[in-house]
Amino acid sequence: MSVAAAPVRRVGVFGGAFDPPHIAHTALAQAALEQLQLDELRIVPTGEAWHKNRGLTPARHRLEMARLAFAALDRVVVDPRETRRSGPSYTVDTLAEIRREMPQAQLFLVIGQDQAAALPTWHRWREIADLATICVAARAGFAGARGTFDALNLGISPLQTIELPPMDVSATDIRERLASCQTVAPLVFEPVARYIAHHHLYQTA
Repeated sequence: MSVAAAPVRRVGVFGGAFDPPHIAHTALAQAALEQLQLDELRIVPTGEAWHKNRGLTPARHRLEMARLAFAALDRVVVDPRETRRSGPSYTVDTLAEIRREMPQAQLFLVIGQDQAAALPTWHRWREIADLATICVAARAGFAGARGTFDALNLGISPLQTIELPPMDVSATDIRERLASCQTVAPLVFEPVARYIAHHHLYQTA
């Protein structure tokens, strides 16, 4: 009598600055968990961002805000590995590390449409598709995610789309609101808003 093989563990990786984490981030995380049927989703705040033309808020604050923002979601883990790495943070290195730690797992890289469009500029970007299935967030009923890759003729397969409702939220807008002393309560969860206020983050001198 043969023994059934254990089901393959499905692990998502959702990276970003999370500066600060907001409601669209958590909505994408929830959608990824459900639509990709993930056993676990790793939230990976970036360390030294090679592609950012501004300095990031110190990693300790972004890590803690991420823990607060995603605390209510089951199967979500905030992974600090990139903030502990010296030098620029590259997604391909993070995926390779997780692959070594979980050699039997199936990895899913969760990215937004803006990140998808910029993928050819990423460090060793073609290796990313060998390590993980790329999953692009798109507005419900919008086929642009698949079209983005087809138009650029990137030859990436397989590719999955995560459907999201329209959400006009950005970390840039939130930082600008905070700098001008406007409320951000609808855009970030209350524990994150309290943390930002307590530590006087995003305020101009």
